[in-house]
Amino acid sequence: MIRVAPISLTALTLVCMPLTLSAQTSQGGFETMVQPTDDQTECKAPRPPKDLAETAYIRNGYRAILRIIATEHWRETGGCDCQIAEFSWREVVERSEEFVISGNPRLPFDVVKLDEMATEFEEARTAACSAD
Repeated sequence: MIRVAPISLTALTLVCMPLTLSAQTSQGGFETMVQPTDDQTECKAPRPPKDLAETAYIRNGYRAILRIIATEHWRETGGCDCQIAEFSWREVVERSEEFVISGNPRLPFDVVKLDEMATEFEEARTAACSAD
């Protein structure tokens, strides 16, 4: 007959306990690994498709450029409806040459600056459209 020492049982219990606790807590958190879709009730730029660029950094740059292009269009037309959907990712990529600040293909944009610019333009649009 095999006898298991009490220390071995205690060690086994301590090792298995975090696994059972994590399994219990994760069951209520989410049922799927699918990313939630962007809520289109607000006028927000969607996430660029992953095949648009190799890195998230560049895709985030494209997203900021889309926001900038949409607010430029608002300035030209004066329409307060959401104009983001009027532009394709192809158009964004073509216009992105205007925003390139580096010869480095992995870091062509200053994404932080582009995002700040897009936010500033969107805030101006929101203020102007809410005043109407």
